[in-house]
Amino acid sequence: MSAPIITTQNWQPEAYDLVIDVRAPIEFAEDHIVGAVNMPVLSDIEREEIGTLYKQVSPFAARKRGAALVSQNIAHHLQTALQDYPTDFSPLIHCWRGGQRSRAFAHILSEVGWRCHLLEGGYKAYRRDILDRLDIDFNELTLIIIAGRTGSAKTDILGEINKKGGQILDLEGLAHHRGSLLGRWPDSPQPTQRFFESNLIDKVRQFDLSKPVYVESESSRIGNLQLPSCLWRLMTRSPMITIEAPVAARAHYLLGGYHHLLTDKTDMIKLIKGMRHRHGVAITQNWQAFFDAEDWLELAKALLTAMTLHPRFHAYYGWDDLTNDLTAVVEEVQEPCGPAAGERSAPHLTSIPRAKGPVTWG
Repeated sequence: MSAPIITTQNWQPEAYDLVIDVRAPIEFAEDHIVGAVNMPVLSDIEREEIGTLYKQVSPFAARKRGAALVSQNIAHHLQTALQDYPTDFSPLIHCWRGGQRSRAFAHILSEVGWRCHLLEGGYKAYRRDILDRLDIDFNELTLIIIAGRTGSAKTDILGEINKKGGQILDLEGLAHHRGSLLGRWPDSPQPTQRFFESNLIDKVRQFDLSKPVYVESESSRIGNLQLPSCLWRLMTRSPMITIEAPVAARAHYLLGGYHHLLTDKTDMIKLIKGMRHRHGVAITQNWQAFFDAEDWLELAKALLTAMTLHPRFHAYYGWDDLTNDLTAVVEEVQEPCGPAAGERSAPHLTSIPRAKGPVTWG
């Protein structure tokens, strides 16, 4: 006996055993509900073929060919990805706008006996909800900004806060980018803007709104991704903790965090050439000399001395005017000059920060 198919507007994954996105892989790669599994009823090539038939032959020919392909692909998923699910399996199924692809998939699964939910309006309805939440959800947060110059271990400090039970929003982790000029992650491309926003909302809706959320200072862009304007405005008016560390400690830290630049030197070469117009020939030639001699520590020190991370954030917050009223304690790095090249040293929090002010290490 077939099970009922239930139409719903609730896309949140925790309400279901599984979220099944039946769109083509290229659509899924652009954006999807976080945690969803792609079980396409048409591959990218098949979807293109059906579209061509629809335009060049007839809608009837397209539907007939599409029905054959969809049936084959649903059968494949039943025999592979879905074969071990129990009788009480209850998934959410959706396609682009809640049309034929998701209905066909849900019909077959309901005939098996599984209680299926169809997302009303499909992905398009989900995306509209995400856009609405981008303008609303962030205003419910209480943010505390972790700020500091390049190499001051802000990301590691966020990790320490998380270990001690604090809530963090790791923007660089979600963006797959460190936010600086050399911030590209090796072998890990950035997500699309849409999927970045989906991940942001997925993270925000898990927070306890009665407690603060710690987030690293960023510019309005992280690599190729744009922060939602509502989040950026909130960050510019939130209290801040500044992490202060000497150039030597920051340079040693960077040698570990950006170690991939020492093996793939393309990005570093581009940076030095690109900064010539700002810092002049003499200074950039000095950087080039350190680079050619593979004197990475001196090159890191020179770069850190010349450049300030996120100058717009510096202007917004007035870093130099902050007072020493932080209740957190950061253990000093044992060796003031830092570890050997390629190793990383970072502070350890002994308590979760509760107020704004500078923290020093190194």
